[in-house]
Amino acid sequence: MIAAASPWGDYNDYTIAALRAHRTRLRGTIICKPTIERTALEAMSRDGVVGVRLPYISMKQIPDITSFEYRAFFRRLADLGWHVHPHIEGEKLPMILPTLEASGVRVVIDHLGRPEPKTGINGDGFKAMLRSIDKGGTWVKVSAGYRLGPAAVEYARELVRTAGPDRLMWASDCPFVGHEKEFSYRSTMDWLTECVPDPAARAKVFGETALKFYFGEDR
Repeated sequence: MIAAASPWGDYNDYTIAALRAHRTRLRGTIICKPTIERTALEAMSRDGVVGVRLPYISMKQIPDITSFEYRAFFRRLADLGWHVHPHIEGEKLPMILPTLEASGVRVVIDHLGRPEPKTGINGDGFKAMLRSIDKGGTWVKVSAGYRLGPAAVEYARELVRTAGPDRLMWASDCPFVGHEKEFSYRSTMDWLTECVPDPAARAKVFGETALKFYFGEDR
């Protein structure tokens, strides 16, 4: 799975080229404007695109996704079987989840939901994420622990406990872009083991859940 990179905006050419070169084993998300034509979405779907990333992190004001433009956009994505992939601060999740849930589109929340550090798993955003998971249309990526500090292990373990591994997917997050001198591949994998100590649960988080979600099958 290749997640659209926020710095590239809606320049999706590299992602689509990679998907075309590996149609049987890769899927990807893009970044695009909500006014994109359905025919363009259908063409990208044939290339292996399965979702749209919403790069709302650090925005002073997020877009009004209750507008007709956005609601029509999400309906198109739902019709295509795509998902939306929001990257946003945890305390802002309650601002977007009700609209996304009402649209019928599937949701994959980035980076453990990025809980607000002061409130963590007791924050309104984290609780809203758990409620959304319970409704059946939301998944969460176990990723970017290095961005979230030592509490990331607590966040992940609480998600495993309350949501279960069938709703969680590991993601590399490049795997530690911008922090290459502070982290290693070994420490990144050790972090995952610490977050999900049970081997059976980790097998689901590390691969099985994503295979079912993106390919509709086990491999």
